[in-house]
Amino acid sequence: MPATRHDRPAVSRQARSPVVAPRAIHPGPRRLGVVWAGVAASVIALIAIATPGGASGQPPGDPALVANQVADVGATLYLQNCASCHGPGGQGSALGPSLVGSGAAGADFYLRTGRMPLGAPGQQPVRQQPVFDDDQIQALVDTVAGFGQGPAIPQVRLGGEVNRGWQLYQANCAACHAASGSGNAVGGGAVAVGLGHATSTEVAEAMLIGPGVMPRFLFPEPDRDAIVAYVGYLQSAPDPGGAPIGGFGPVAEGFVSVVIGSLLVLLVVRFVGRRSHEGEPDLGDAKPALPETPAERSG
Repeated sequence: MPATRHDRPAVSRQARSPVVAPRAIHPGPRRLGVVWAGVAASVIALIAIATPGGASGQPPGDPALVANQVADVGATLYLQNCASCHGPGGQGSALGPSLVGSGAAGADFYLRTGRMPLGAPGQQPVRQQPVFDDDQIQALVDTVAGFGQGPAIPQVRLGGEVNRGWQLYQANCAACHAASGSGNAVGGGAVAVGLGHATSTEVAEAMLIGPGVMPRFLFPEPDRDAIVAYVGYLQSAPDPGGAPIGGFGPVAEGFVSVVIGSLLVLLVVRFVGRRSHEGEPDLGDAKPALPETPAERSG
């Protein structure tokens, strides 16, 4: 049965009014400007934090900042690879000598020739591939040089007088490093190394610091450069007499000649001996005939 007008629920005039959707609120130009300014400030702050030197207010290429970074790298490498033997301040210990006063020249020589760091205390330093790259070596050199005043890395001038270098080398170096620069034993288990792979700077540094049992030679710079020039000549000198055999001199060459000559003589003797028996009957196990006795002859 359909509902009559009187049966329908009463609806107030206010409820019958149409529903109006809420109007979207758009920020005004001033509010947008404040928002964008905040975003820009946040981005600039993030860039400043991520950029080296941003937090300290120093530009990335500032020399002071670069020097501080290199010093930090050198100090870290020293503590990780050197301090256990040479002490945290380079003062030395029972496992390694003091580095105070060794200077940049000493650190550069030992690091660039691979003689340091050692694999274990007590090992003999020998030339090998360097453990660190150029930047790390420079950082370590700066750190060691800061332990105390010492010789700086020498600046070798090219074009030294080779004849003068030969005279000085023969008088001061040949007794240990040999006339050809190939090295030699110097007694007590020590060895004067060969100079075939030494660079000009390394030769000059060795004269300044005296590595191992080598004494220091404080030559004037022209004489030092002359010795460096002569060592360079030895490294590239031609060998018109034949194979250099390591450049060890006449003793080694004479020994090789005797050994090779003796082998050749032995081969010739065997060859001649075999040729001389060709065509002769093979007696095998036959015994040689004995001469007849007087009794056999009379019978």
